[in-house]
Amino acid sequence: MIARKFTSATSQSLRVCVVGSGPAGFYTAEKMLKAHEGAEVDIIDRLPTPFGLVRSGVAPDHPETKIVINQFSRVAHNERCSFFGNVSLGSSISLSELRQIYHVVVLAYGAESDRVLGIKGEELKGVHSAREFVWWYNGHPDFSNMTLDLKNTDTAIVLGQGNVALDVARILLRSPTELATTDIASHALDALRESSIRKVYLVGRRGPVQAACTAKELREILAIKDLNINIKEADLVKTSADEEEMKNNRIRKRVFELLSKASSTSGQTSGQRELDFTFFRKPDKFLESDHRNGYVGGVHFEKTTLKGNGDSGYQIATGTGEYEDIKCGLVLKSIGYKSIPVDGLPFDHSKGVVPNIKGRVISSYDASEAEDGLYVCGWLKRGPTGIIATNLYDAEETVASIYEDVSKIELTSRKPGREGLLELLESKKIKFFTFDDWKKIDFEEKRVGSLKGKPREKLTTWKDLLQVK
Repeated sequence: MIARKFTSATSQSLRVCVVGSGPAGFYTAEKMLKAHEGAEVDIIDRLPTPFGLVRSGVAPDHPETKIVINQFSRVAHNERCSFFGNVSLGSSISLSELRQIYHVVVLAYGAESDRVLGIKGEELKGVHSAREFVWWYNGHPDFSNMTLDLKNTDTAIVLGQGNVALDVARILLRSPTELATTDIASHALDALRESSIRKVYLVGRRGPVQAACTAKELREILAIKDLNINIKEADLVKTSADEEEMKNNRIRKRVFELLSKASSTSGQTSGQRELDFTFFRKPDKFLESDHRNGYVGGVHFEKTTLKGNGDSGYQIATGTGEYEDIKCGLVLKSIGYKSIPVDGLPFDHSKGVVPNIKGRVISSYDASEAEDGLYVCGWLKRGPTGIIATNLYDAEETVASIYEDVSKIELTSRKPGREGLLELLESKKIKFFTFDDWKKIDFEEKRVGSLKGKPREKLTTWKDLLQVK
């Protein structure tokens, strides 16, 4: 924890802009306000609504995870902090403009794109990223009108076995009656009520020991009422390398134990819905439907085996040259999110992150010189990994770097900060949203939600959100 304060000599007029109002952004703002008693922190976000991943990424049946919004709201109410929603880095305002206005710019806008497999048939209708599906059922305005066909197939394939993969499988399989009491978007709830999907495959390249989910997420999906769980006993045979991995990773050991227990009761439930954990398969190509031109009809998988990766103890999946097809009408790719670069920002396209040293942006990993006053935090800094709390430690490290660098910042040449931002937005006629504007949206969503027995009924279109102001 950073308990230090900046010296009084530098605490007069430090202007800080945080781009992105998700967990990384709000944790950074919170740590910055505590570390520097004179800092003025502005948070900008391309959406009119704050909280990023907490609002648009956390599953609707995980309300306890969203409690952190209360903490972030207290940060936003700090008299030295302001929120500017509907301000997009790149189109509304450039990075170079922000750097002219502020002493410190911290980029924390997350990952708003997806990794691609780059295999044949990926463009077929019915093949979506898990991020798109998550944003659809969480009411993100970019995906409220997404065409998602849940009626014309009874089978879905989820590629990946991490927590996001389990989230999307759980939403597909859970009773709509249970989801009706959550803040799930109404358009998603209506579609799930009419869904024909009864079977979901969770497919991983490696084995059950390497499944990337947490025990908590796995227990939750295994506990769904009247759900048949299918796991092949042959997949649960451990190698000495598997034993070593479990020995060194308590989470993997617990996940394997849960899957083994679920396998022992496989097929004993008389439920109408089915979840199949499929291991040692990697997608080779997507197959077009025999009945619907342009739509996915299945996935052609190559069977895999695990091989050691040197001394790392990490086993990688390699193809065996054997193949099999699994028919489906919906594919959700949960293979990773990807950050997007902006003009003037160094970017590592292979890793999907901004090159940095402890949050200090550098032009490349070979460079020793950091970009003056430019920092990064969250997924943009480390990649799309970890849980919400991981961003707290990330923010502490980035703010510690700012603390070390602040003495070099020329505070004598005054930066306009908030005043400059307001002037620039006004000159460009950008209709920005304050935190008070968000509170109007929040009030309306909760009001309508209470009439339906829900915690909130989200406004899910840009038109509806922008009309609130």
